[in-house]
Parts: sequence; structure tokens; C-alpha cells
Amino acid sequence: MQYLRPQRSLDSPRPRKRTIHLSKSVAKSPGAAPTSIPCFQPAIGEEEIAAATAVLRSGWLTTGPKAREFEQKFAAYMGGGVEAVAVNSATAGLHLAAEACGIGPGDEVIVPTLTFTATASVIRYLGAEVVLADVDETTRCIDLEDAERRFTPRCKAIIPVHFGGLPCDMTKVLAFARRHNLKVIEDAAHALPARCDDRLIGSWESHACVFSFYASKPITTGEGGMIVTHDPKIAARARVMRTHGLDRDAFDRFRKVGASWAYDVVAPGFKYNLTDVAAAIGVVQLSRAETLQAARQRAAERYLEKLAGLPIQCPASAPPGGLNAWHMFPICLHESARANRDDLIAALAAKGIGASVHYRPLHEMSYWRERYHCEPGDFAVASRYFAGAVTLPLFAGMTDAQVDRVVAAVREVLG
Repeated sequence: MQYLRPQRSLDSPRPRKRTIHLSKSVAKSPGAAPTSIPCFQPAIGEEEIAAATAVLRSGWLTTGPKAREFEQKFAAYMGGGVEAVAVNSATAGLHLAAEACGIGPGDEVIVPTLTFTATASVIRYLGAEVVLADVDETTRCIDLEDAERRFTPRCKAIIPVHFGGLPCDMTKVLAFARRHNLKVIEDAAHALPARCDDRLIGSWESHACVFSFYASKPITTGEGGMIVTHDPKIAARARVMRTHGLDRDAFDRFRKVGASWAYDVVAPGFKYNLTDVAAAIGVVQLSRAETLQAARQRAAERYLEKLAGLPIQCPASAPPGGLNAWHMFPICLHESARANRDDLIAALAAKGIGASVHYRPLHEMSYWRERYHCEPGDFAVASRYFAGAVTLPLFAGMTDAQVDRVVAAVREVLG
């Protein structure tokens, strides 16, 4: 993926001139034009900068009052009596959630093949096995009928992935889980503030739901994540395990004189806590979540209108009562298109337009293919999608002119 400097807030006054780099650009091929429309671009404004600066001046940088504030505000945003546990990545969150759900050696967990490898890798961290499932032709979310065919008595959990920001049908996912006595851990890395049946993703009766705040995600802290759960035991276990298995976090240990040594180790935990610097940015970003989604949706709707008639499949809009977070805009070229995926990406790059692919399915990756003896035709829908998959630029500050420029470049190649 390619990034430019963060854009200013949509509702902030124009800042003084400054240059801020949150991530490195992908190296460009020789002769490629400079990228003037990135695939993703964080929406960082003066309020986020001020919040991070205040933490830097406070003298407390690691997990502390800002992380707690972020957790409390995130839980309140979700509603429904949930608890929120801040962590340093969604990968950490998925790992902690699975560990707290008791996943371990001898267990199996159902995961869609069309996802980033972390969704499945965390299951292997725990010594359990992954059962890959195909995805739906339209939504690219997990195909529960295919999952049913692959179910075994050793399956203990399912991880539905809200692909690209389009929510899974959680009513059907939870019914599937109840029928098979499975834990449900939602991978909602793309899905803030997505809705299904007028309910926020994160407020459903899953055992845990995990969000990502990576630089390209719907809201960002640079790196970071959040576990949301209705189960106080899962929340308590995740809090202990995110900081080495200590029964007290650093803020508790050091905010009172003489108490810093008084802690116990109750399990061999991990180092997964979120810093207050990141949390301060997250508090501001959370307050803008719906504004940022609305901006991405405007750009997505313009894409849907302007790309009509081309030999591509565009991402689906949410059904009635739903909301697509529009984390990204992945298209799929039809087999009849006069150019292939690689040709289109190269043509866009030559015009200074960033593009990517989300994702190469897990069953086509060496580790997963070899471990589970996957054959090319085992996951036909995901494989067909990947053969023509291109993720077009989409971000909150994207202008109509930028959308139109991308559309014109796509039309020049495929029209």
C-alpha cells in the first residue's frame, strides 16, 4: 500500500505548514509516476496532533489514563453493556480473545480464506488448527454453507471477517455458532462503524469482537486495536494477558507512591498494551468515526455510479438496516475484461494512482496451502475473486475530482 502525508481534519481549520509522515511509501518501480492519489490516506488533523502532544507533555506515555478513557468511550459508543480492552494491534486482540475463549491444542477454528493472515495465525499461536472456508460470491464474507461442509467435531470457534467494511449477516453467524456450540470471535478490523440489522458491529452477542486502528483503518492510532466483549471474564483475562500476565497494569502500580512492587504474575502473558500517545489519537478519531465513514461512503457511491457498465464487480452496499464502513473499495475484473488485474494496477501506477490487492487467499499462501494440503479448486469463489481483485483508492478526504480521475484511468484500460 502507498501513503501520502496525513490529510487535515475535514472539520478543522487549515493548519500551519508542517510535514507529518505516518508510514513509508512502497518503493516505486523504475519510471513510475509519483503517486498523487494514494490507495489509503489517514485523516489526521490538528485535534489529533494536540491530543498526542498533550500526552507527551504529561510525563505518562504508556498505558494509563488516556487508554482508560479510550476504552470507556469505545464501550459507550458500542452500547449494550460491553467492555472494551485496548491493545497494540488487532492481531494482539484476536490472539487474546482466542486465548480467553480457551482455544488450544486439539481445537479447530473456522476462518474464511479471504482475509489477512493474522486472522488465522493467532489460532496457530495457541497450538490449534485452522479450518479454512470459502466466501460468498457477493459479499466476500464467510460462506456459512461451505463452513457447514467443513465443520468437524473438533471445531470450537468461528471467526467471521467483515470484509472491506461490509458486515457479515450476524444473525446467521450466531445461529450457526449456536447450532454447533461454537465461540464467535469477530474480526472487525475493517468494520467501524458498520451496522447489521440496525446494530453496530461490536454490539452483537459474540464472545468477542476485535477492531483495528492500523494506519489505513477506518479510524487510526497508527498501530492499535480494541477487544469488545459482553463477557467480563473474557475482558478480565485479556487485560491480565496483555501485560505479561501481571495482575496490575503499570498505571495502577506507579500512580501511588510505594505500590510499584506489589504485583503478582498469574499467567505467562504477552506485551500487547496500547500506549497513551496512541489512545489520545484514538479518542479524537472515535469522535469522528461517523463523519469519516460518511465521507468514504460519498466517494464509494460516486465510484458505483461512475464505474457502471464496465466488466467488473464492485463491492456490495449494505442491505436495508445495514451500514458498510467502506474501509476499502475492492473490485473484481470479469474474465471477459480486455486487460487483467496486473495490467490495470500497472496502468494506474503509471498515472500516479495507488492500488493494491486485498487479499491473496490464505489457501494460496505457501504455509497454509502446505499445512492443510489445499488444492486450487478447493475454494473456488475466493480464487476467482483473487484472479481479478484490485483495490481502488478510498479514503475520507477523497475528492470528486480524484474519484473521477481514478474512474477515467480504469475506463481507459477496461472500457
